[in-house]
Parts: sequence; structure tokens; C-alpha cells
Amino acid sequence: MKNWLAALAVAFVAMVSSAPWAQTTASTPAASAPKYRVIFQVSNPDPRGWNQALNNSLALTKNAGRGNVQIRIVANGMGIGMLKENSPSAKLVAAAIANGVTVLACGETMKALLLEKDDMLPDIGYVPGGIIEILDRQSEGWRYIKAD
Repeated sequence: MKNWLAALAVAFVAMVSSAPWAQTTASTPAASAPKYRVIFQVSNPDPRGWNQALNNSLALTKNAGRGNVQIRIVANGMGIGMLKENSPSAKLVAAAIANGVTVLACGETMKALLLEKDDMLPDIGYVPGGIIEILDRQSEGWRYIKAD
């Protein structure tokens, strides 16, 4: 009886330690560096809100480490002004992009305001709709911050 119980215990330990959830390798999320995934929405025409989103994204990148963050800033509504060619925040936008931040313009807003890509800052990205971009990222677990 003792041999049977010992064999059962050894089999149980082997089974538990070989289960997929018990494994930790370099390729599993548990062993990879943490990622902060944040999406900022800028929809206010006030440049103070734009600068807040840009400065916060740069600070997060600096404090968490560039490899530990993924940041998107979506400009829609009247916040699209931050991405226009003559934006007072152009230098901060360029600095954010240089630090790995993805800066996106809402296509719906651009259509409504009759804006073309030639009217916008270089190196930004475009999405068909800013709100759907935010909702899609939230459904993937991104944190949402409204910048005003």
C-alpha cells in the first residue's frame, strides 16, 4: 500500500509541474518585462491639455523605461489642432514621437474639418476614427486617460 501511495504522489507532482500554467520560461508573459499600455485622448482645443498629454507621456516613458511602455495619443474633435502643421505643440509632439510615443489623428475629425495629411505635422499616424481606436485599445487592456 505504501508503494502505491508513493507512486501516486510522484505521479501527481510530475503532472502538476508539467502543466502549462506551472511553466515559466523566457517566452511566457510572467518572465517578460511589464508593459504599461496607455492611450491618451486629446479632444480639447486648449494647448494646455495637449501639453499635459505630451508631457505625461514623456514622463511615463522616462520613469518606466522606454521598453516598458507603449503609449498612444489620439487627437480628435477640436484637439486635432495639436497635430496641425502650425501647432504650438509641434516640438513636444516631435519629442514624444522620438521617444516612441504613437501620435494619431482621427480621420473622422479631419474629414469634418476638411483637413488633409499635408495640413498635419510629419511623422504622425492616422486612424479612421479616434473613438473606435480608444475602444479597441481598451478592449485589449490599455489604460485610458482623458487629457483636458
